[in-house]
Amino acid sequence: MMQSAKLNLDTRKALMFALVAERLSAFYEHGAWFTEAQGATLAAQWLSRSKLQLELSERRTLSALSDDMARAMAAALSREAGLYTAHEMMEALDPNYQSGIAMDLLDDCERRLREQGLVDL
Repeated sequence: MMQSAKLNLDTRKALMFALVAERLSAFYEHGAWFTEAQGATLAAQWLSRSKLQLELSERRTLSALSDDMARAMAAALSREAGLYTAHEMMEALDPNYQSGIAMDLLDDCERRLREQGLVDL
């Protein structure tokens, strides 16, 4: 039985970053955006691998925040820059991969989480 755990900021930030990366990759590969529910389900699957859980409402909030961020990035970047950024983000999901772009985007994830009050739940 998995325990519901309070996730720290770093874990929330990493989860949001991964959701943005997946959303951008799916958009550039298939021309479609994940729904909020799909993002929340994906988050639950990832967390379950670490024996962690979040309430559905928080997973949906993280899903919505990641959707907002991914769509804003896609709107602001050229297709080539968007493809490159999505690739960099997917590569950066490996903790051994170092990326300045990923670090900046993690900072943006943290800013967005703080703005929503999702830091110390």
